[in-house]
Amino acid sequence: MEENLKHGRIKPQNISEEMRKSFLSYSMSVIVSRALPDVRDGLKPVHRRILYSMNDLGMTSDKPYKKSARIVGDVIGKYHPHGDTAVYDAMVRMAQEFSYRYMLVDGHGNFGSIDGDGAAAMRYTEARMSKVAMEMLRDIKKDTVDFEDNYDGEETEPTVLPSRFPNLLVNGATGIAVGMATNIPPHNLKEVVNGVIGLIDNPDITVLELMEDYVHGPDFPTGGFILGRSGIKEAYETGRGSVVMRAKIDTEDMGGGKHKLFVREIPYQVNKANLVERIASLVREKQIDGIVDLRDESNREGIRIVIELRRDVQPEVILNQLYRLTPLQSNFGVNMLALVNREPRLMGLLEVLNHYLDHQVEIITRRTQYDLRRAEERAHILAGLLIALDNIDEIIRIIRSSRDDAEITGKFIERFGLSQLQCKAILDMALRRLSGLERERLETELGELEIKIADYKDILGNRFRILEIIRTEMTEIRDKFGDERRSEIIEGDIDMLDEDLIPVQDIVVALTMNGYIKRTTVDAFNLQNRGGRGVKGISTYEEDVVDQLISMSTHDYLLCFTNLGKVYRMRGFNVPAASRTAKGIPVVNLLNLEKGEVINTLVRVQKEDEESKYAFFVTKKGVVKRVELGEFDSIRQSGKIAITLREDDELVAVRLTTGENEIIIGGSNGKAIRFNEQDVRVMGRTAAGVNGMNTDGSDVVGVATDALGQYILSVTERGYGKRTPISEYRLTGRGGKGVITIATNERNGKLVNLRAVDGDEELLIMTTDGTVIRIKVDNVGVYGRSAMGVRLINVKGETLVSSVAVVANNGEDDEEVEIADDLVTSEDTVVESVEETGTETLEEISEEE
Repeated sequence: MEENLKHGRIKPQNISEEMRKSFLSYSMSVIVSRALPDVRDGLKPVHRRILYSMNDLGMTSDKPYKKSARIVGDVIGKYHPHGDTAVYDAMVRMAQEFSYRYMLVDGHGNFGSIDGDGAAAMRYTEARMSKVAMEMLRDIKKDTVDFEDNYDGEETEPTVLPSRFPNLLVNGATGIAVGMATNIPPHNLKEVVNGVIGLIDNPDITVLELMEDYVHGPDFPTGGFILGRSGIKEAYETGRGSVVMRAKIDTEDMGGGKHKLFVREIPYQVNKANLVERIASLVREKQIDGIVDLRDESNREGIRIVIELRRDVQPEVILNQLYRLTPLQSNFGVNMLALVNREPRLMGLLEVLNHYLDHQVEIITRRTQYDLRRAEERAHILAGLLIALDNIDEIIRIIRSSRDDAEITGKFIERFGLSQLQCKAILDMALRRLSGLERERLETELGELEIKIADYKDILGNRFRILEIIRTEMTEIRDKFGDERRSEIIEGDIDMLDEDLIPVQDIVVALTMNGYIKRTTVDAFNLQNRGGRGVKGISTYEEDVVDQLISMSTHDYLLCFTNLGKVYRMRGFNVPAASRTAKGIPVVNLLNLEKGEVINTLVRVQKEDEESKYAFFVTKKGVVKRVELGEFDSIRQSGKIAITLREDDELVAVRLTTGENEIIIGGSNGKAIRFNEQDVRVMGRTAAGVNGMNTDGSDVVGVATDALGQYILSVTERGYGKRTPISEYRLTGRGGKGVITIATNERNGKLVNLRAVDGDEELLIMTTDGTVIRIKVDNVGVYGRSAMGVRLINVKGETLVSSVAVVANNGEDDEEVEIADDLVTSEDTVVESVEETGTETLEEISEEE
């Protein structure tokens, strides 16, 4: 060792320094010679070598296909000293319509699929250059680009292709180098070419102007949606940004409340087979609930993934969940890194276009210089030939008197002042060129060349001419190969909550005694005058009646209180939609109710309500309790205890209050009590409450507050009702028996509901046979407390009023709307005709308290 060191055969080296140098050398090799594209032609070395080799072998778009193995072998043998798999994989990708926006290789055979299937072996497939790839190499033989030695020095290869269209943006690029990576999205050829033309017209153009007028955003081969422009703007300005891609999905109504989703375009670089498996996995794991069938019906005509939904689910909600949990919505992280003068540089859109334009100026300049040089050489030859024709006799004499070509050339130069090239051309001239017609042809050709030479010199001396040539030639390429956008740019929220996809709509939620629930739009019930017979509002099973109707919005929260004193919560849009006459679905399908537990009170909580602070509970036996509303903000799927009920008692109603409201409680005996809610202290969820009204053996049937209206609406089970000003009910303390609110007798029957109204609402009254009437509240007369009221709905036989709902006025005309005679009916879905019975005002029957 010491001997070797002494004689210099071994040199000491710091290992950290050696590692730094070696790694730097390796990383630069990967960056420059493998992983990153050149900003001028948008190609990595392997892609450039494939295209050049195919062009060199004559595998152009107008020639027959050749075996892929032949191409790969030529590339490996001459230019790319790497494995055949790397070359073939790169060539395959250039032939895939779902990978390249404009394919550079025209493949014949199995070149893989969007499901991730690999291409057939290269011995089975064939390929040739595509037509648009020919534009990448156009004029390459006119000394437009530099060439360098290949890896063994026996061949030369281009350092860049002429690239007559901006391939870096048109087809994009993806690559991972050492310590850096590039990810450039593909774009529409028309838009990018227009962007270059816009840059030619206005060198001071801004990125925003480019985006607005020319390059609107990426255009992916697989289409789909692009959400918003902020990510595009950031990427175009800085070189980095995130573009949100979303699949195109159609919704089809299958009837009966069922829907199908059809996925017809998916985000770029998403594996379709993996996507379908991901959706299936989410369904199995119950992360997405409501999908009953999933099929991939894609074929050569396009993508078609079919997703069938359960009857009771909202397609918008499932769609949002699919976007959130699957690659149906994906991000494309833009990182516009490319080589500029063999150095990696992060660039925005404007910088990329400027570099490309500079490249094209150089291409046109070098091509023009080449054409000028060839034209001048040809003109020089023609001038010599014309001199020879003018002196043909002497030319022949010199030739005949000379011993060899060297002597002839010397004499020509001495006698006529010709150059070596001219002398050679004269000696090579055939005898037929001595004719007069040939002389005329030579003179014509020379004249044309002189015009071209002058034009070439003018081009080289005028940048404006060069830019005009670029504009003209790129316009031709745009018109020949350009197509319409595939990716549609839309405005929208990237991360949307389920409710953001549901339209805000006024609905009526109906709950039957047997626990069937549904929602129906308010417009499904026609406006009538009081006293009408109504229309069929719901078809119920035998011995089942509608128990509750509540008016709300699809975005409101619905608190469901049960006979066991528990509370559940869901959104209005989560209640299954159904037609006016449909039965609905069992509520146990929506909520995790215990055995024997039924919903008996529904309460609407408005999302934007900032005034309501408390929930005021009233039970059938008159027990009341006040709880802070925040206690119900978080309710698990299994529900929460809302009130501890005493024996033989159940919850009747819950009202939202501000803390300063007055409470009015009505009993079935026709009496009502009015007191201040502050008489009831705030309690916890599990408290049992205090006495609010002495029901004297009757049951509580209604609860109102002064915040809900200035009148008390009383409705009896025989269909009679009235409005009474709240002021007629004297304010007392809690726990009293109350005062008469409406007379209860054989004609009226018992009080069935008590509500607070203002008079501009609409009233929905449901009977035990499922009939609903919708009337304006201001059609209900205002009477004193002891009055019996007037007929609101005409009930016959054993039919009684079961429930009442107050609906906000929708502003429609108060004229009665007749139901069309051709409404479809079925055996258990009957639409009764509206029978006008007039607005008969019954005689007031007053009775002393």
